[in-house]
Parts: sequence; C-alpha cells; structure tokens
Amino acid sequence: MPAATLDVVAIGNAIVDVLARSDDAFLAQHALTKGGMQLIDAAMAETLYADMPQAKEISGGSAANTLAGLAALGKKCGFIGQVNDDQLGAVFAHDVHALGIRFDTPVMHGEVPTARCLILVTPDAQRTMNTFLGASQFLPEAAVDFDLIRSAKILYLEGYLWDPEQPRAAMRAAIDAARGAGRKVAFTLSDNFVIDRHRADFIDLIDNGQIDILFSNEGEIQSLAQIDDFEKALARFADKVPVLVSTRSEKGAVAIVDGVRHQAPAAPVGQIVDTTGAGDLFAAGFLAAHIDGRSVEDALALGAAAAAEVISHWGARPEADLGVIRDALFA
Repeated sequence: MPAATLDVVAIGNAIVDVLARSDDAFLAQHALTKGGMQLIDAAMAETLYADMPQAKEISGGSAANTLAGLAALGKKCGFIGQVNDDQLGAVFAHDVHALGIRFDTPVMHGEVPTARCLILVTPDAQRTMNTFLGASQFLPEAAVDFDLIRSAKILYLEGYLWDPEQPRAAMRAAIDAARGAGRKVAFTLSDNFVIDRHRADFIDLIDNGQIDILFSNEGEIQSLAQIDDFEKALARFADKVPVLVSTRSEKGAVAIVDGVRHQAPAAPVGQIVDTTGAGDLFAAGFLAAHIDGRSVEDALALGAAAAAEVISHWGARPEADLGVIRDALFA
C-alpha cells in the first residue's frame, strides 16, 4: 500500500457543546445523573436549554476533541462526521477547519439539526452531559470517504457513535477499509451506557483482532469485562489487544502493550475547572507520542499532560500550546 499521508482519521459525533455552571439542586430538579452522559430527544434539549444558566458554545464531540489535541501536537488529521446545513453546523465546520483538520463530509439537509451537548459543570468540576445527537446519528456509509481512511496511519473510532444504526454500519465498513489497507484501528469505549448496549459487539471486535489500540477508563474496562476489579478486567483483554490503555483519574493511567504493563501518574493540575474532554485529550497525547515512536511511558506522560491542560479550563479543546507542553516534558 502507498505510504500514509495523514496520521489519524477519526469518525465521531459532530457536536457543538453548550456549557453552563450549575449546582446539584439544578441536576436534581431535572433528574440528571451527576457526572454521567445521557441521550436526550429534541423536546428535552429545548426544555433543558431554556432552563440552563448563561452558557458558552464550543465545538466538541469526543473524537473531534481528540483530533484537536492531535492537530495541536502537529499531527495531520481528518474528521468524518455529519452536521446539518444550519448555524451550529457552520460553527462546527469552521472550528474544525481552523485547526487544519480535513473535514469534507457532506452536510445533511432537512429538519434534523446539528447535534449539541448540553453540559452542566458543578463546583466540584464534574460535568453532566445531555446529548442530542441530531444529524450526527444519521451518518450513512455512503458519506464515508474510504480513500481518506486508507490514507491515514490510524483510524480512530468514537464509541458514542456506535449507538445509532447508520453510523455503526459506517464504522464497520471503515474498519474493513482500514484493515484492508494495513492501517491500525483505535477505538475508545466512551461510556458505560454505550458498553451496556453494545458489549457483545465490542467484545466481538476485540476477539476477532479488529482493534489495535483500545482506550478506556477504569469504570469502562470493568463494565466491558463485567468484572468489578480493575486488574482482573485488564487481564481479560490484555492478550487480545496489542495496545490496551486505561485511565484512572487522579491515580494516573495504565497501558499494556504486547503483554507488558506500563503505568504513569496523573499530571499535576493547579485547579480542576472542568473535566470535560479529559479522556479525549489523554488519547490525543498518547496517540501523538505513539505515532512519533516514543516509549509507552512517554505516551502515557504526554496523555496525562494533555488531559491536565484541558481540565484546567472550561471546554474540551486545548487552550495552552500543547507543543510547548510536550517539548518541556521531553526536554
């Protein structure tokens, strides 16, 4: 196959985040599970948005956030995701293009608006996400640029998007295209609710050797394994995924690469402001170091540093220069 021209192409939800400060009473009033993520319909999206305190709009989406981090670290990236031909869709496309990320997926026309995630951040920096998937959940296989996928070293898939039927079929086809081109496939489990609905699918992908790099957090890997013990859950998949990565918040992160365990502490943070995007940016740092051929310890350290940067401010996209952070880390 020809040499790759891009580092990472990701398929994910094309979402605009709407962030507001909140308190526990507001969460209780709307029967929201603190720290979790739930899918909501258009009616609830309108009701919740109307009741939210003053908010800030920032382009988001888990995989897109990871690409933002990768682009900030100098990687060449492409994104596949669907927006509507509306105002938020234009905002999302502008933000992705401004990062130097290739984004050519045809827009959706009609009444289904661009996806948005209503995020409530409590004083303890926990984020409660309420996601209306909108146009992103109707991404069809026909909209996927398979040549773009074949051109990248790594195909990165967002677990959240496995839920709707059309994007799930599109991602299955994308896996086939990437593997057929000899490229690596990275997958992030995203959330326990996704795992609960699609555990059999995810385990099947792992058992059949279709995932080269698996990202999770402590709760997600335990949920996938259905084992309430972190070490035993890791062991369940350690010999089935070449690179298995799991974050553990303040306890740092663990990676098992070709059967060898590595771990690193969390990076120091002056003040935790908003944990939105921590896992997304960890994946960005880890993948950037991995692509550069650095050690697993370096990959974990850069992942931790990128996560620490993003949780020190509002929003899930980096604000500080990640390249400067990387250079200081590896000096």
